[in-house]
Amino acid sequence: MIKRSDKSGQVTIFIIIAVVIVVVGLLAFFVYPRIQTETGFDSENPSVFIQNCMEKEIENNVETISLQGGSLEPEFYYMYDNSKIEYLCYTNKDYLTCVVQQPMLKQHIESEIKNSIVNSEKLCFEKLMQNYIEQGENPQIIDGMTYVKLLPNKIEVTFDKILTLAKEGSQRYENFKVVVDNNLYELVGIVNSIVEWETVYGDADTSSYMTYYPNLKVEKKKQDDGTTVYILTERDSENKFQFASRSMAWPSGYGVTNA
Repeated sequence: MIKRSDKSGQVTIFIIIAVVIVVVGLLAFFVYPRIQTETGFDSENPSVFIQNCMEKEIENNVETISLQGGSLEPEFYYMYDNSKIEYLCYTNKDYLTCVVQQPMLKQHIESEIKNSIVNSEKLCFEKLMQNYIEQGENPQIIDGMTYVKLLPNKIEVTFDKILTLAKEGSQRYENFKVVVDNNLYELVGIVNSIVEWETVYGDADTSSYMTYYPNLKVEKKKQDDGTTVYILTERDSENKFQFASRSMAWPSGYGVTNA
């Protein structure tokens, strides 16, 4: 009887140990990934950290640039709804068509986005390095160029840096990319088309663009001084791009109507 009781007790102990192991395993499986998510840092995925750190800043700056005609700080602009909207085509003469002010609009916007994130880029990579240092690593980083590309359906920012870790062997990470969902690429193409019509005819038919692009809303706001404010809005995402043009303007006092 005593031996049978000992065996029963041993079995009970083994069962308890097995349950504890399973519980610990489940906690490790479900809790550890959540801790990584909450801290925002996974030592094996520094690119994810940079994406999370930079994404919102890029989105905000792209929105500001888009609402101001392609520039973060417009220099030659029209005030509309308390916002500075850059002239992309302009003439100060009446009855004459306008002259393009930003002939390389896509490249200009890419440069504006790049310049707008310089401080955030520095801060995010400093935070990345500090996270590795706190884990006992000895991170080294080699700086390189930053590239911004407007691509179909997305904006891609590449930081051409090389990060090396030397605590356990040698790990190397390079070409950090941040991708933002935004079809500014297509909007810029349509804006260039409208500007071309402004340079030739002094006006553009907004309805034709909405026919070719059903997801697009194009508004044309005529102003008293001969300026036209164009507002392009994607119906699904509500992303906007707006700019000003002054072309084939009538002398002051003739009056205008929105088309």
